[in-house]
Amino acid sequence: MKSRKLVCISIGSWLLTCAGAWAQTQNPAPRADFPAGPPAAYVSAETPMGTGRFPSILRMDSGLPTHTLYHPAALDRLQGQKLPLVVWGNGACVNMGNRFRPFLSEIASHGFLVMALGPMGSAEAESTTNSRLATGSPAIGSPAEMLARVGRLPPVPAAGALPAPFTTANQFADAIDWAQAENVREGSALKGIIDLANIAVMGQSCGGVQAIDAARDPRVKTLGVWNSGLFPDPKRMWPVAAARVNKTDLAHLKVPAIFITGAPSDVAYKNADDDFERMSGVPLVRAWREKTGHSGTYRETLGGAFAPVAVAWLRWHLQGQEDAARMFKGTACGLCQQTDWHIRTKHID
Repeated sequence: MKSRKLVCISIGSWLLTCAGAWAQTQNPAPRADFPAGPPAAYVSAETPMGTGRFPSILRMDSGLPTHTLYHPAALDRLQGQKLPLVVWGNGACVNMGNRFRPFLSEIASHGFLVMALGPMGSAEAESTTNSRLATGSPAIGSPAEMLARVGRLPPVPAAGALPAPFTTANQFADAIDWAQAENVREGSALKGIIDLANIAVMGQSCGGVQAIDAARDPRVKTLGVWNSGLFPDPKRMWPVAAARVNKTDLAHLKVPAIFITGAPSDVAYKNADDDFERMSGVPLVRAWREKTGHSGTYRETLGGAFAPVAVAWLRWHLQGQEDAARMFKGTACGLCQQTDWHIRTKHID
């Protein structure tokens, strides 16, 4: 199948948006649309969620209105335990921090501070399968914001069109900078409990490309790429994800990384394979799940089948929990025992 030709809009030297089919590969496999599971039931932001020891809430903070925070509801129960930081980039470059709420709440409940790109949006953003209905407002410096400034951003992207990104890779660094300041700020509920020696950057689709860009930050310890991967054409990373990274950067990226996709029909499947092959010298996992599409399981109850994989990776690499490594290590690994999962690893066993 040939990829569609993209028609691009530019202002000066800035390439801002392209119309055409969203494709994560130059020659994607024939598309099979696996329907996502039913969305999790909506509960208020103050309702603790997750199966971990520290059920989590989500909230906004006036000091960083551009992001949404997920953390244990009862911070006083941590009893000296610190929270590693996980910064998350949303699929479709959505600038709404509650878009992936069930998945991110489950992660946070295991003792993490999760910061998602974008302010908190409507309840509908958590369940709708149509990302065009949950884009949020453009982040400052994003391609969408640049288009809006010159009156060229449509109210709703056309069906089948590739919308201008509403987020940027720079928002990952913004989150880390804020966490560093908040960890020492007098009066902060998070003072002294953020583990800044253990930071992960992760994201889905567009957010995965942004996370790869952000993983070059020396403060980052591990990377998670979900239903995503870099395009072979280096010029495509900015117009589709507002990221300044390309395939050649992967060889120099020396943080443990996990690449998760749906079945081979997932448009990100081939790019994730290629990115995994290009990295070396660090623990790496490439896994995919049968009968799962590009939208994954993120909005299912407790984040669906993808959530335990994310939790295990983060517990291993950010909390030093060796029992969590059994999800990925050895021929009898946790994922190896699940018939709907397929896994390859490098520099792990």
